[in-house]
Amino acid sequence: MPLSRLKWRTVYTQILLWSGSEGELLRHYIAHEYLNSYKLTIDLYNQQGSVFLQLVNKDIRDGIMEELSGLDASFLYLETPKVPMHIGGVAILEGSLKFEDFRQYIADRVHTVPKLTQKLVTIPMSLDRPYWVEDPDFDLNLHLHHTALPAPGGWKELRYLASRLFSQQLNRDRPLWEFIVVEGVDSIAQVPKGSVALISKVHHAGFDGKSGADLMQMLFDVSPKPRPVPPVVKKPIEEVPGAVGLMAKSAYNFMTRPGKLPGLLWDTGKATLKAGYMTRVQGIKMPTIPFRAPKTRFNDTVEAERKWDSAILDLQRVKAIRKVVEGATLNDVILAICGGALRRYLLEKNELPEKPLVAMVPVSTRTEDEKNAMGNQVSGMYIQLATEVEDPIERLRKIHVNTLVGKLYQDAIDARSLMGFAELIPFGLAGVAARFYSRTAIAKRHNPFFNLVITNVPGPNIPLYLAGHKLLVNMGTAPIFDGMGLILPIVSYNGLISISPTSSVNLMPDLDVFSRYIRESANELEAAAEEKMRNMEAFNALLERE
Repeated sequence: MPLSRLKWRTVYTQILLWSGSEGELLRHYIAHEYLNSYKLTIDLYNQQGSVFLQLVNKDIRDGIMEELSGLDASFLYLETPKVPMHIGGVAILEGSLKFEDFRQYIADRVHTVPKLTQKLVTIPMSLDRPYWVEDPDFDLNLHLHHTALPAPGGWKELRYLASRLFSQQLNRDRPLWEFIVVEGVDSIAQVPKGSVALISKVHHAGFDGKSGADLMQMLFDVSPKPRPVPPVVKKPIEEVPGAVGLMAKSAYNFMTRPGKLPGLLWDTGKATLKAGYMTRVQGIKMPTIPFRAPKTRFNDTVEAERKWDSAILDLQRVKAIRKVVEGATLNDVILAICGGALRRYLLEKNELPEKPLVAMVPVSTRTEDEKNAMGNQVSGMYIQLATEVEDPIERLRKIHVNTLVGKLYQDAIDARSLMGFAELIPFGLAGVAARFYSRTAIAKRHNPFFNLVITNVPGPNIPLYLAGHKLLVNMGTAPIFDGMGLILPIVSYNGLISISPTSSVNLMPDLDVFSRYIRESANELEAAAEEKMRNMEAFNALLERE
């Protein structure tokens, strides 16, 4: 039966695909709900016996559905009940704020961030990555909560509450976020009695550090008077696509994604050549590669209970330390402060490795056109933290060199292109692999990819206000997982820097001690830098007299 091209605009329960003159029959069953969302086009090439199936999804074409990227999806298949994959933080606001006023404030603005009213639709049997769709049953009340600290309402009580809330998974049956208003902040230094805290949680599948900063723009204003927001544009109520329609779209993805592989392999080849040139011709030592970091207590399996804390530093004092090492940046100084705290913490437990600890430092790959887009667009640098070095100035100098090398390789390998490999990972297979890795505690049996994550989210250096209440300090949190049980989100805001370690209770039960070591490491580095600069000034003055 000579068939060159057939096009159906109706739905059949069977499609006959002919291969050459053999007349081989392949049955594809399609449900009737297919009719509402898809136009099915099948090209049959009789001579070659090949089939090309194109599925045009009306919902996706019209922007109603948005498929998760490979990187965004990774935060879903890594998630388990003991590994919640949300980011967020604790913000302290000046003065009392009634919960009803906060609720109305959010109700007036929630529409300006699409992800806040979208939920995930999963493919049956997790065959492919989920989609974001508008939640037809969105209820703001399910995402806003209200509580109060027990007396005396100090830092200890707030830290405990935040740790407990950060231990809990977000509900995947609705949009993946929640805000908790905390009253009774009565006994924290430099915070007026009767102030409130805002604890936020948003899923990492929808937000990274940069898009989280965009979320702050929704929450906060630059003056006590709230700015006008765009009016609500009523969206059509769309029926959530059915299971078979989603599976058909997945079938299309499975056929088209391999087409990206040649380009990715080409980019990988170019990156390898560039890295080889830098190493062998220019003599630049490569940064630490995965699985070469030393084993530490952070690189074990995690438990469900989280420990969270924060250390607050003065931004100008931290910036002044840069001068002691020529070319050093603010990020170099922050890494050196963290390295000093890690060294002391492990040294006091007789657990400091001979090799330096390695931090993965996320780097945004967003272009200017993507700066307001949600989702994750990052890669990472691997930076040795010079924890084997006792002298804080020498530690800063080594870290400065290490970050320069990391940036050179980051630019050379075009990390944005290489992240495209995440698009080829089958979602269901990745989820099974992640669960197997967790259940069998494989993290105990190999050297870590890296020891910890240090992620820096710059904020505005001016006061911000929520419903007229000044934001006093902003502190972050981010996920940990088996094999990587410590993360240090760093947030700058209005002359302050918060370094907020998040860990697991079985790995760092004394996280408050480590937070104190962060502050003391900053003081130690500052004192050493001031002494070094005084000595240099005295030496220069002596040379001028002679």
